[in-house]
Amino acid sequence: MMDAFVLLTETPWLLYASTALAGLIVGSFLNVVILRLPKIMEQEWRLECSELHESAPAAAASPADGPQDAAPEPLTLAHPASHCPHCGHRIRAWENIPVVSFLLLRGRCSNCKTPISWRYPLVEALTAVLSVIVIWQFGPTVQGLLALLLTWGLVALAAIDFDTQLLPDDITLPLLWIGLLASIPGVFVDSPTAIIGAAAGYLSLWAIFHGFRLLTGKEGLGRGDFKLLALFGAWLGWQSLPQIVLLSTIPGALFGIALIAAGRSQRETPIAFGPFLAISGWVSLVWGEAISSAYLRWAGII
Repeated sequence: MMDAFVLLTETPWLLYASTALAGLIVGSFLNVVILRLPKIMEQEWRLECSELHESAPAAAASPADGPQDAAPEPLTLAHPASHCPHCGHRIRAWENIPVVSFLLLRGRCSNCKTPISWRYPLVEALTAVLSVIVIWQFGPTVQGLLALLLTWGLVALAAIDFDTQLLPDDITLPLLWIGLLASIPGVFVDSPTAIIGAAAGYLSLWAIFHGFRLLTGKEGLGRGDFKLLALFGAWLGWQSLPQIVLLSTIPGALFGIALIAAGRSQRETPIAFGPFLAISGWVSLVWGEAISSAYLRWAGII
């Protein structure tokens, strides 16, 4: 094991190739998370609502009632096995190779020939590219491994929020706690900086949310955005928050204006802010210090 690690550290091309391969495999799994996690959440909400509104125990079924419908099997990330949503064809191992299978199948189901979304190979390739960039920046270190974990989580969060305007706590909160725990040995920042960062990240958007609602009677942000900014505060410290908010707000506003100008959106139509927050947070993770230094030099402060 130690020999393999030494080989990776001493052979850059092998390190980056291994990272890209790992990114492709993780990206394939993230496709499942992006597709299924919102459905699992909806399934859990429906179950909780049905339990909440159940006013009395159901009467025991009698033979006269006829056969009872079996409850549908719960959806999980592992069950049912991957299959074509159109014809139900179960995806075989050779059809599930990241990117390669999509190209071999020419972007179509092997059974019914229905087109396969380009989303799947794009997520896999993007995850691989981002993973290589992270390891190129941090190397095969504890920082690099944790940055990989955060990167993979952000890919899933951005895609899910783009599709459903949801930022699942099942991803956001564990990453937030990992960021706080990583601050104990000072992997990215020290504990006081991380704790203040998490609190400042959450409370700053919380204050904007309530201020906007008092002024307009509308909700301008989702509560998941509070937690996502708190996550970045825990990982990168409170000093990174202005940069992250600035880097996310300007592109987000321009994107919204472009949609309205193109007639694809209305002023009242909500736009997911999470993807822009995730992108800006990742940029700050990898190049935050370089961006801050460049700005200070431009402003003549240093």
